[in-house]
Amino acid sequence: MNPEKVITRIAPSPTGQMHIGTVRTALFNYIFAKQNKGTYFVRIEDTDRERNKEEWVDAIWNDFEWCGLKPDAKYRQSEHIERHKELLQKLVAEDKAYISREPKKDDPTEEVEVVRLRNPNTTITFTDLIRGEVSFDTTEHGDFVIARSIDDPLYHFAVVVDDGDSCVTHVLRAEEHISNTPRQILILEALGYTRPTYAHFPLILAPDRTKLSKRKHAASVEQYRTQGFLPEAMINYLALLGWNPGGEREIFSLDELIKLFSFERMHKAGAVFDIEKFRWFNHEYLKLLPMQEFVDRLSLFMTERGDTVPPYLPQIGVELRNRAQTFGEAADYLKGGEFSFMEDTIPAPTGELLLQGAKADAAAVKTNLTKVVELLLEHEPFTAESVKEAIFPYATEQGRASVLWPMRVALSGKEKSPDPFTLAGLLGRKKTLERIEKALRML
Repeated sequence: MNPEKVITRIAPSPTGQMHIGTVRTALFNYIFAKQNKGTYFVRIEDTDRERNKEEWVDAIWNDFEWCGLKPDAKYRQSEHIERHKELLQKLVAEDKAYISREPKKDDPTEEVEVVRLRNPNTTITFTDLIRGEVSFDTTEHGDFVIARSIDDPLYHFAVVVDDGDSCVTHVLRAEEHISNTPRQILILEALGYTRPTYAHFPLILAPDRTKLSKRKHAASVEQYRTQGFLPEAMINYLALLGWNPGGEREIFSLDELIKLFSFERMHKAGAVFDIEKFRWFNHEYLKLLPMQEFVDRLSLFMTERGDTVPPYLPQIGVELRNRAQTFGEAADYLKGGEFSFMEDTIPAPTGELLLQGAKADAAAVKTNLTKVVELLLEHEPFTAESVKEAIFPYATEQGRASVLWPMRVALSGKEKSPDPFTLAGLLGRKKTLERIEKALRML
């Protein structure tokens, strides 16, 4: 194989939100082309005039851009309609196809003209890069329809013409298309095109092992984008659905996938989409982001979602990233008030709340909080770790509940919140001391 001649394509239809299975197919086409210094392009299959919508065309371009799978070229199938008509007429003129007048499907009293390919009724055999040798007896297809009329080619015909004219060398697609292959080979042979190499990837399955469906399951790119998943996490996870790089490692960049991919390690059986595993992948990628990039990307996500970005976001970035597996979760934590203790003003805790879990009377708690202030007054540096080093021995000596419970409540104003050391590290010395002293006045 001459790597200079490798040409792959992905051909989605603009009939709805893009399925993550389409992204995975695009990914493998992209990887294989780049691995062989070839060309990868996107062709919008817009032959279904009734179901196509312009908004879905725009969504396809946007989704691929978001995923980072930038094509070397892109176009729409409808741009080639004159070429399709030209070759339909050529096949009819050569008697390789013919016009047939037939009853209309939804109204048998009317007749329509369709174009049928003359089937040589032969056995088609091809080598699939994943499944090995595959054979079909084409007799069962009869003389099949390739156009609704001489001006209206069907998918099977249009896709073969476009692949042939674009010199596509490898048709890499989902296994559901394997049954289309014999018809398409018959068409390309009638047209005189060179047969491409085929590979059919295993389907992505739902947990119940049915086909992952946009109708029944969360399966569109848009759904995961709006939940705050990262494109790099999606690409990494989808690559491992049906392909095994070997070894225990799971985190791979796109460049690493290009170097490692091989058809020999593709599975034939369907791969189950596990949302919890996907969430794990996403969390791993969040943790890999430099903190400023995490804050910037989360801020953009929240702004686009219509949420208010709190000014203290940079201060709680590490804590937020440790807790949230997606940007959506992070935004919900902020919106739900879990980090409202970072506000400049918080509701003052009641004396009852300060004592609730302290396992000590007001006098003991007051003594303990006074000692905490004393320990922190000149303490350097002021981080969660250093505050713990300063306070924990005293808390262990006096009873942790009677020291740490009121300290945490004083800093957060809440019954439930992060531990007091984390709170102090996030709030800083000034706010920490001010809030503890305010709590002392409540006792």
